[in-house]
Amino acid sequence: MRKQNEENERIKRRYLQYLKAAKRKDASTVLKAAEGILRFEASTGYTSFKRFRIEQAIKFQDRLNSEISKVTNKPLAKSTIRSILAANKGFIFWLADQSGYKSRIRHSDADYFNMDAKGARVASTVRETPYPSMEMARHAFSYMPEVTEIDRRDKALFAFFMLTGSRDGAVSSLRLKHINMIDGCVYQDAREVRVKRSKSITTFFLPVDPEYLTCFTDWMNYLRNEALFGPDDPLFPPAKIKPIDGAFQIVGMNREIYKNANSIRETIKDAFRRADLPPFTPHAFRKTLVKWADTAYPTREAFKAFSQNIGHSSVITTVSAYCPVSTERQGELIKKRLKA
Repeated sequence: MRKQNEENERIKRRYLQYLKAAKRKDASTVLKAAEGILRFEASTGYTSFKRFRIEQAIKFQDRLNSEISKVTNKPLAKSTIRSILAANKGFIFWLADQSGYKSRIRHSDADYFNMDAKGARVASTVRETPYPSMEMARHAFSYMPEVTEIDRRDKALFAFFMLTGSRDGAVSSLRLKHINMIDGCVYQDAREVRVKRSKSITTFFLPVDPEYLTCFTDWMNYLRNEALFGPDDPLFPPAKIKPIDGAFQIVGMNREIYKNANSIRETIKDAFRRADLPPFTPHAFRKTLVKWADTAYPTREAFKAFSQNIGHSSVITTVSAYCPVSTERQGELIKKRLKA
């Protein structure tokens, strides 16, 4: 059991409440901040924050730069270090205004948690991430079974990701009422759906492989006409599990949405594994679809419509985040231009 400093715990609780209630940070951001601050506190032997010294911050940075990750058995990633330092910088800056601390801590003390310029450049470097081609996705989809009710749900889930490019967090919280099969779209209502930055999105089904739309349409018909699901029931219900003869077995589907997207991610990964392909995550589909849209929607207006369809306010976000030019392609294009 880790040590605790009650005084530190009280002030940390106030800060985390400030992040959540005043700065309107989401739960995952608040959790990362708490973990980052705890790392620094542990490095000082849980000394009171009132005894903060800039030497503590300097030693903490040195410790992070030499620390080995227990997961990868390699030095901590620069992006991880940057996140930890940023959490503590924000905390110390806030402490400088708090009663009992402002006489001991200055706002400028927070600057000692800044990352060096070289490390910051490495941390912000955009790396090429793997994603499935349209052919790979179709291949994995064809290998998915349709024997049980859960099999049908999983295949419809895969199809839905290809039709919409939606984020897994939003998909895990969708209900039947958010689907409009007449107009062929899904309304991701921020009041009820876990959408990024709480921004409501209307997403029309993309005209990709018609097999995806057929699969998803069949699933909607099954939920409404055979499973007798209503508007407030989940679009992709979690499995209902009960003990039978001393073993847990799936006995149907729950009528509550997933608590998070973990199971959904594993479902998609398993689909690719079954086809002897790398275990891509649902988020990788977004890059797949952006690459497809780059050709399918050649005009500025059409590509802007696609960008908006996947939840981006700016086309720049779509291009820079999901459609980077690889080093090999960069060379091909430049050399081709030189020869012209």
